[in-house]
Amino acid sequence: MAMGYLNGKFINSSDPVLPIDERGHQFGDGVYEFIRVYNGRPFMMHQHMERLFKSSEAIRLNIGKTVKDIIAIVEDLIERSGQANCDVYMQVTRGIAPRDHLFPNVEASISMTVKPFKLISDDIRKVGATVKLLPDERWQNCWIKSLNLLPNILAKQAAFEVGALEAVLVRDGFITEGSSSNFFIVKNGEILTAPATNHILHGITRIAVKEIAMELGITLKEQAFTPDELLAADEAFLSSTGLEILPVTEVDEQKIGNGCPGTVTVTLYEEFLKRI
Repeated sequence: MAMGYLNGKFINSSDPVLPIDERGHQFGDGVYEFIRVYNGRPFMMHQHMERLFKSSEAIRLNIGKTVKDIIAIVEDLIERSGQANCDVYMQVTRGIAPRDHLFPNVEASISMTVKPFKLISDDIRKVGATVKLLPDERWQNCWIKSLNLLPNILAKQAAFEVGALEAVLVRDGFITEGSSSNFFIVKNGEILTAPATNHILHGITRIAVKEIAMELGITLKEQAFTPDELLAADEAFLSSTGLEILPVTEVDEQKIGNGCPGTVTVTLYEEFLKRI
């Protein structure tokens, strides 16, 4: 069953419960996390919690609960939903108060939903995804997992409208990441991905990719690269909680490598599956 949580109450996720003066609704004044649950176990929960609290601290938002508190709510919500394989979205906003740009003196508002997840189709995994290069028009602090996602939405939609699965963003001549994913290339057996600066989200699956590469003895460099280097790469792939590790075989109608998912990407994904 699709269930939700709002400020201490477990609810049906379709119930109309959002107050009109909720600051997430009014300003996008908050942060969020997206956690995938496999066989009843939230994947990399503590890393997600660390990022949630770092994001909230960055925007001076006091969650008002501990990591242990949040984990307990998530586990309770999963159990009540009766779903072993699902996605949990949580949002923390600066609270419910009359509209004013200044911070209100109110408690944070915490909401969550849990719904069955949809895996990427085997057909896409076999042939690889298509992506479109677009300018990175987001703000300077993309490492904060903020509710303000309009530039990401516009980029994703633009990619979708030309038949691409994802938009891959370019800032100052270098690739940063996808609109909702991190991005990697493989050249001569080495993996390259953008450095974890303020211009990219420090992805949780990105952490898993780095750990797996280290375990397998594959060199992974956090090093900026250009669109031309992408087009000359042997392989490319995306990572995110929802996509997991997904090969990319076409960029702006140009094939990457031989146009098929590469050996390094496939190996990383096989090892990732052993962790879930």
